[in-house]
Amino acid sequence: MGFDERVYQVALTMLPGIGPVSAKRLVSYCGSAGEVFRQKKNQLLKIPHIGEATATALKNKDVLIKAENELKYCERKAIQILFYLDKEFPNRLKQCYDAPALLYFQGNISLDHKRIISIVGTRKVTPYGEALTEKLLQDFAEQNILIVSGLAYGVDICAHRAALNVGLPTIGVLAHGLDLLYPAAHKSTAKKMIEQGGLLTDFPSGTKLEPENFPMRNRIVAGLSDATIVIESGESGGSMITAEFSNNYNRDVFAFPGRVGDLHSAGCHKLIKKNKAALVESASDILAYLSWDETSINTKSTKQSELILPMNLDEEKIVAALRDQGNVYIDEICSASGYAMGKVSAILLQLEFAGVVKSLPGKFYRLQ
Repeated sequence: MGFDERVYQVALTMLPGIGPVSAKRLVSYCGSAGEVFRQKKNQLLKIPHIGEATATALKNKDVLIKAENELKYCERKAIQILFYLDKEFPNRLKQCYDAPALLYFQGNISLDHKRIISIVGTRKVTPYGEALTEKLLQDFAEQNILIVSGLAYGVDICAHRAALNVGLPTIGVLAHGLDLLYPAAHKSTAKKMIEQGGLLTDFPSGTKLEPENFPMRNRIVAGLSDATIVIESGESGGSMITAEFSNNYNRDVFAFPGRVGDLHSAGCHKLIKKNKAALVESASDILAYLSWDETSINTKSTKQSELILPMNLDEEKIVAALRDQGNVYIDEICSASGYAMGKVSAILLQLEFAGVVKSLPGKFYRLQ
């Protein structure tokens, strides 16, 4: 019995013991998800770090039936299935080594939105934290920023609701499948989000809500965004895990300070003291740091059309991607040039040394 390639892609992520790194390694060696399942067991065992248990699991046809049923469910519920090789898979996540191999998305917004910020914090948000979140989103209202959070109690739901109120798109990343919603109290907000953003997860329907799912959810919150903002946080918890992921992914992290000795801000102070987050007091601080403020966005050097430095073909391609564009995110340069991230980074460094390119906070670049 033959299956659609989509079935194989879903099935590959359903097998126990095969995480996203192993799944991608298998596809890389075999050429496609379908070929992974069609390989003989002895061939699978030749792939580095693929052992007997994994090779045996890949011969279990039950998972293909389960994946086919999941595909049918997604079609009925208008859920998009995004494999990591798909064009629609978010580019920011592609740069994260442990990003999911497959995502389930229900919504109407591009996951490659021009500007994406994650807002996280304590589940026991104070009135100060609520007011701070609402003010921050009001000040972001004209910036067309996609707001990402985890749809949890506290800062998360405040951020989602504040975004909806000011007309900004917002995405909730879930720690379970799209067949349920936790917490159920946020169901009405989630429904609005599907119309003004969406819901995203790497868990298929029927997934049990387990504690270990939440850190896995947090890595998507961090990896999907240009930066993470911590509003209020204790010294441990989900928001601190998300901030750690953001640092590991070389994304910017910001934290709002609170009163000295306030347990609700202890995590923010810890991040700031350890130089794992920049101290910010307003939306303007964040916009300036990311070079998203109006002045930097509209700034274009009059020298751009006059560059006459001798450049090779690779450098010319990078400069062409930057010309007349203002501030350009490194992923966009990779897409425009067709070069891999490592190559683009090396060329940008050379151009920066030559005084042709300026590096900006937030992984943005522009011509001098």
